[in-house]
Amino acid sequence: MSGFFAYISRMKYITRWALMRNSVTENIQEHSHMVAVLAHALGVIRRDALGGDCDPCACAAAALYHDAAEIFTGDLPTPIKYASPAIRDAYRQVEDQASSRLLAMLPEELRPAYAPLLSPEDESLRRIVKAADKLSAYIKCLEELKSGNNEFADAARETLEALRRMEMPEVEWFLERFSAAFGLTLDRLEQL
Repeated sequence: MSGFFAYISRMKYITRWALMRNSVTENIQEHSHMVAVLAHALGVIRRDALGGDCDPCACAAAALYHDAAEIFTGDLPTPIKYASPAIRDAYRQVEDQASSRLLAMLPEELRPAYAPLLSPEDESLRRIVKAADKLSAYIKCLEELKSGNNEFADAARETLEALRRMEMPEVEWFLERFSAAFGLTLDRLEQL
């Protein structure tokens, strides 16, 4: 018997943004779904709007599992995770071990299909998932600001700056066409 999918199901119990006051809480299962939606969109933009080479479905699948290691590690807040290169590198090792632990839970014949999802080696795919992850964080900030929670003002600015520093045309394309809508009310969205 394998506990792999039972553990994946427990992603809903890992809360994000632990150091911030949230108007709406978010867990890593919800977050991973949004990152998958955004990674797929960035892949489609790269392929269809910008003429690049990309498999949007592979981007979405990798994004679904991008935080799976946090089932064992929890969600370490960004200011702590990136406080120093030593902490960042040590945490990366812990995440790698957690991903290996998850992969080892699968029957042998399924491991080759899940290994690239839990630990993607394709640099282009990893960049898209990372960009989608940042984009999801930015959208969370916009939604919190929309609800009047100014606790997320600095995070929104810093996350947008980080997205721009990525210098990815598909991210800029998405931001130009879609990001402002996340600040709208439902009534205003209906008018688009």
